[in-house]
Amino acid sequence: MQKIILITTIVLLSLLTKINAQGVDAIKNSSDWHYRGSKAESYEMGLDAGAEKNNQTVYKIKSIPSKTNGFGTIMKTIQPDAFLGKTVKMTAYVKSENVKSWAGLWMRVDYYTAAVLAFDNMQRRPIKGTKDWTKYEVVLYVPTEATAISYGVLLNETGQIWFKDVAIEIVEDSLEETGQNKGRDHKAISFETKAKAISSEIKAITDNEKNALKAVVELIDKDLEKGVVTKEQASDLKMQKAKIHAAAIETKVSVEQAKLNQLVQDKVDGKVADEKDHRSGGRTIILGNNPNSIGSQTEINITSMKVYNGQEDKEERQSKRTTSQLVLATGLNNVVTDGSVQKSDFRYLGSHFYEWGVTYNTRILKNNNLLHAKYGFSVMYNNLRATDNRYFVADGNQINLEVNPIRQDDSRFKNVNLVFPVHLEFDFTKSKERDGKTYFKTHDSFRVGLGGYVGTNLKSKQHINYDIDGYKSREITKGDFNVDNFIYGLSTYVGYKSTSLYLKYDLNPLFKDNTVKQNNVSLGLRFDFN
Repeated sequence: MQKIILITTIVLLSLLTKINAQGVDAIKNSSDWHYRGSKAESYEMGLDAGAEKNNQTVYKIKSIPSKTNGFGTIMKTIQPDAFLGKTVKMTAYVKSENVKSWAGLWMRVDYYTAAVLAFDNMQRRPIKGTKDWTKYEVVLYVPTEATAISYGVLLNETGQIWFKDVAIEIVEDSLEETGQNKGRDHKAISFETKAKAISSEIKAITDNEKNALKAVVELIDKDLEKGVVTKEQASDLKMQKAKIHAAAIETKVSVEQAKLNQLVQDKVDGKVADEKDHRSGGRTIILGNNPNSIGSQTEINITSMKVYNGQEDKEERQSKRTTSQLVLATGLNNVVTDGSVQKSDFRYLGSHFYEWGVTYNTRILKNNNLLHAKYGFSVMYNNLRATDNRYFVADGNQINLEVNPIRQDDSRFKNVNLVFPVHLEFDFTKSKERDGKTYFKTHDSFRVGLGGYVGTNLKSKQHINYDIDGYKSREITKGDFNVDNFIYGLSTYVGYKSTSLYLKYDLNPLFKDNTVKQNNVSLGLRFDFN
């Protein structure tokens, strides 16, 4: 039982730390190590500056009370990319003093938080008592599905240990694994488990970045109250931090989205096993919203990245006061000049927008399904294609369209914005009664949303494609193009179930100082996958 508790605790604690991939050489940067444990407060952990260490980097773990039931560990977590499909050996020198229970090196290979693929903590060959410097090792195979490798050194209960020269290296596959859970023997991970794990990771990424941004904004507000920064400086700092976190979300989510796309393709190709399901209902895979009852089936909704274990689970989760949706939108994009889009300088069909984001939908009235507050964040891509072989040229603070002396195959001006939309949504989905309980499902009938958005411009680019004497080339110009950094506007949508007609209008001009004010406008289709 003690062993099970220990392993479980290590699993939970190490999942708290996600560090970038490291090299295979010995790791000497102390800032990468993290101090954890079931009784971390009962241990003194960190660098040991003792004179006997001869200027070596040595770490120590020392129990403080004379009695403690638990362990302390110094650990790190790395990305496994360099080790996938390889046998990996962790080595370190350890010195012990009065270790009553045991100590050891440990390493674990994970698939997100869903599965432990390989594990060894030396509990079957423990370090005990008092011993001089000795080299120890842990060997594990890293399956190709792995998403993280965690490792470290632990002390269970009382005593003291020192360790140094921790190294991770790839070794021959013929070297036998030392773990209780061997990587080559791990059970196949089902499609359902993988889909749910990736979905959870995407949500965790967005939540972590949003929370990090919130914390930074609070610090800036405190500095503003103290007079450390001016109101204008605080606003600029918030914009900068919002851009950083938005870019981080876009980069990290795109990686997980690629994994999800590959997972779906592997499923289609028959490379991924289904989860064993002993219920009579079986399972169904859905792309988009499922209008039908799923009974006792497991529904894997790829589009919304959710897994429902039967109809009851689906109704319970979709009837919560607050639900979440993945939002995708695309359509036509243009500008309003002097209150009209007629005779536009930009191609009507060639100029387009697309948007993706996450929204939260909160039922305002406890026992009435009509009114909802809908809020979240989105990344918007607005593209404009000029007519008559023209492109944008900066002339001081003026951004003008000029004819290019070279024939263009294509000219496209793109703005990427991070926005935070808020809508009052009228949802005409009727409530349902079953087994004496009322369910307030959303997104199952006609819906109307009225609101707007605020946000910031992340980047502006101009793409120009040429074909000169059969040689194709592309010119990309990055800059602010005097585009307003602060974005705000009105938006509305009307639709049925997940699909809506979507209209957006920027209240701020596209270019700040142009003599002719032009405001971006978009019209297209919006999909809210519940």
